[in-house]
Amino acid sequence: MWAQSWSNLQDLTQPFPDKPSVDITPVLVEKKYDALRMFQTSDEFFTSLGLIAMPQPFWDKSMIEKPTDGREVVCHASAWDFSNQIDFRIKQCTDITMDDFITIHHEMGHIEYDLQYKNQPLVFRGGANPGFHEAVGDVLALSVATPKHLKAVGLLDEVVDDLEADLNFLMSMALDKIAFLPFGYLMDEYRWSLFDGSTPHDKMNEKWWELRTKYQGITPPVKRTEADFDPAAKYHIPADVPYIRYFVSFVIQFQFHEALCKAANQTDEPLYKCDIYQSKEAGLLLSNMLSLGSSKPWPEAMEQITGQREMDAGPLVEYFKPLTDWLIEQNTQNNEELGWPESTWMPDAPPSGGSTMVFCNTLLIAVMSLVTFLFVTKL
Repeated sequence: MWAQSWSNLQDLTQPFPDKPSVDITPVLVEKKYDALRMFQTSDEFFTSLGLIAMPQPFWDKSMIEKPTDGREVVCHASAWDFSNQIDFRIKQCTDITMDDFITIHHEMGHIEYDLQYKNQPLVFRGGANPGFHEAVGDVLALSVATPKHLKAVGLLDEVVDDLEADLNFLMSMALDKIAFLPFGYLMDEYRWSLFDGSTPHDKMNEKWWELRTKYQGITPPVKRTEADFDPAAKYHIPADVPYIRYFVSFVIQFQFHEALCKAANQTDEPLYKCDIYQSKEAGLLLSNMLSLGSSKPWPEAMEQITGQREMDAGPLVEYFKPLTDWLIEQNTQNNEELGWPESTWMPDAPPSGGSTMVFCNTLLIAVMSLVTFLFVTKL
C-alpha cells in the first residue's frame, strides 16, 4: 500500500526464476507447526546464544493467536513491556507462514532487550536510541532467514552452494531492506517540512507525492489533489510516531550483524550467509550492549558492540555486494539509463478494476537498489 516493502514483486524480479527460493511456509504446515511451536522455536534461538529465556508470565499472558471468542483486536504484531520487571508480552495474530516465523523472532528481540535492561532505573529502561530497539529485532532475523539456519532447525532439507540461488535470496532481502530505505527517510523529511513551515498547508499532498517520486520513483495511479491527504493512510503520520528510527535501524542492524558474526567466528564466508545460532560469544557481546538500556549515550552503546561510535552503511553495502555487482553487470549489458524523471506524470484513468497499485517493473527494482546504495553510502 505504501511501497515501503516490495516483497510482493519477488516473482517478477527474481534474477533466476528456475532456481529455488527459500520459503518454509509449506514445511511449517507439513510439520504441523502451530503458533506456540513457532514461538518456542524462536525462544530456543535466544537461549542458544546464552540470552534470557522468555519468562513464564510471557507465555501465560501473551496473545499469540487471534481470539476466537468474538473479541476485536488489533492484529498488528507488537511487543510490550509493562515496566514492572515481570510482565512482558507479545500481541500477534500468528499465521503459519515464513513471514510470521521471522516476525516472531523480531518481536521477541524487543522482549529480549526489555529483559536485559529491566534492572536499570526506570528512566533508563529503553533502547540506546529509538533505532536500536528496532535494529535488535531485525539483526536476529538476519540470521534466522538464512538457509543455513533454517536447515539447522530442521525446516530446510539442504543448503545449496549456488551463486544464482544466493542472488535470488539477496534480491528477496533487498526488496524488503533496500526498498524500505527511501520510504523510511522521506516519512520524516515530509513531516519536518510541515513543522518548519517550508511546506504550506495548501500543498501537503503535493509535497508527499513529490518526495515519493524523488526518492522511491513511484507516482499515484490516479490524479491526486489537496482534497486528498494520502500521508494519513500511513498509521505513523496521524498517530505522531517518529519514523526516522526505522531508517536508522535498517542501517545499524547490518553493523550489529557484522559485529556478531565476527564474535561468532564466521568471517570465512559472506556476511549474508552468517548465522549466529548457538554462538555464546555473539550472545555475550549482544547482551553486554542490551543491558545498558539507555543509561549510556548511544555512541557508547554502539561502540560496545561494534567497536566504533558512528552509524555506518558499509556493512549494509557489503551484505548486498554480490547482488549490486550483478545489477551493475545487467544494466551495463542492457545499456540501461539509471534513475527516473522527477515529474508529476500520472495516468489519465485508473487501471482496470480500479486497482491502486503503483506502477513498477523489473528495471525499476534494479535501479532502486543501485540508487539507494549510493544514497545510503553518502550518510
